[in-house]
Amino acid sequence: MLTALIKTMRPRQWTKNVFIFAALLFDKQFFSPSPFLKTLAGFALFCLISSSVYIFNDLADIEADRQHPQKKNRPIASGKLPVSIAWIAGASLVIMAVAIGYLLAPGFAAVVAGYFLINLAYSKWLKHIPILDVLIIAAGFVLRVGAGVTLIRVERFSPWLYVVMTLLSLFLGFGKRRAELALLEGDAGSHRKVLEGYTIPLLDQYIMIVSGTTIVAYSLYTFSAPNVPPNHSMMLTIPFVVYAIFRYLYLIHVEERGGAPEDILLTDRPFQIAMALWALTVLIVFYLS
Repeated sequence: MLTALIKTMRPRQWTKNVFIFAALLFDKQFFSPSPFLKTLAGFALFCLISSSVYIFNDLADIEADRQHPQKKNRPIASGKLPVSIAWIAGASLVIMAVAIGYLLAPGFAAVVAGYFLINLAYSKWLKHIPILDVLIIAAGFVLRVGAGVTLIRVERFSPWLYVVMTLLSLFLGFGKRRAELALLEGDAGSHRKVLEGYTIPLLDQYIMIVSGTTIVAYSLYTFSAPNVPPNHSMMLTIPFVVYAIFRYLYLIHVEERGGAPEDILLTDRPFQIAMALWALTVLIVFYLS
């Protein structure tokens, strides 16, 4: 039962919570012990609150998951994790995350609570509304960035990063919907109601728009944000972002992956190398130039 609970908490998806470190990294405090430890604690708490969201989402989708070719094997849908235990675990995680988060920073606790409530509304109603469902997913990523801002004393954190994060998460969200539609084909609506409001050509247009604007917005950030080096060396990171987006498009269209973006981050070696080189270049530009 413990193994089933951990699986339901989706530890592989905790990688999404790394965006809480954005404020720490881009405000040049990454190597400051106190802000780093505080942000690390915030990361752990965001993992708890996101896990509670996954638990409640699986509880809400239990019947639909049982009809899905892959999701039927989830612990709650398959019966490996009793519904009563799932409810207790989900509620306990919420209480822990908000209570401990308040001790870190009241603003952080407010963001955590807001994230949970938005996702609760998503699980119950909003996930059935086309376009709005992906916008809610994007809001979750932006809240992760905002949570990191509340934990430290930010000096010159650029709002451009909120724009880039919004566009990037929309790109991932529409890519995820496309992968689901391609997997389920004509039976998509019976597994996920919102897929009835999408078509692959429509999603391809959305993906084309947000992928292009993501590159433009990030490029603008690299030379116009107030906290980047004045020699414009941050522009050296643009090729890695462009490659990562193009690689993700390749995986969606050619290899028909993308239904789980965290799996790509954890398994696709070219994508991992691009992200590692991007991170290394950012550290050099911000901390050594």
